[in-house]
Amino acid sequence: MEFTELCNRIFEQSVLNYHKADFVDQPLCNPYPERSIESLLYLKNWIDTVQWHLEDIIRDPEIDPAKALEIKRRIDKSNQDRTDLVERIDSYFLDAYKNVEVRPDAKFNTESPAWAIDRLSILHLKIYHMRQETLRADGNESHKAACQEKLRILIEQEKDLGTAISELLQDIAQGRKYMKVYKQMKMYNDPELNPVLYAKK
Repeated sequence: MEFTELCNRIFEQSVLNYHKADFVDQPLCNPYPERSIESLLYLKNWIDTVQWHLEDIIRDPEIDPAKALEIKRRIDKSNQDRTDLVERIDSYFLDAYKNVEVRPDAKFNTESPAWAIDRLSILHLKIYHMRQETLRADGNESHKAACQEKLRILIEQEKDLGTAISELLQDIAQGRKYMKVYKQMKMYNDPELNPVLYAKK
């Protein structure tokens, strides 16, 4: 099985499992062995799926401000968890390809494999929710038709992105491209780098 096929299967599984309860506080039940790449991929999409719904909730125009602040901080933590997990997935690839002989003319790819996989995970969520819009009982035909066209484009985008990820991994495996991963070094969550936080010390 190609890696993108594995991603697609696990992301779809995660999205469907979440929507059985469709509740942001439901416990995570990861079906894969701890520290396996399958487990990391499932967790990655689960974080994305919970955050998707938190982003919906916080946009309620009648939300209590205190509740909104609580959710905003939860989203901030989720973004940090997401970034950390992407870096763990890139570490998996760095280890997998560490013995590849890089060709003298090898090129550097602007995006690491894991950040491309991050986009693939989000696409699965867009496809799921756009498909739901095409099935809405209260949606008129114009709405459903517009969403059906958007769904078609999203599915095409998912296929293209999957192909691009597969080709990137093949290029890395054969030494035609090489990985160079930069840590994100987010500053707003770091009490040593956020001036609002370190000013309070």
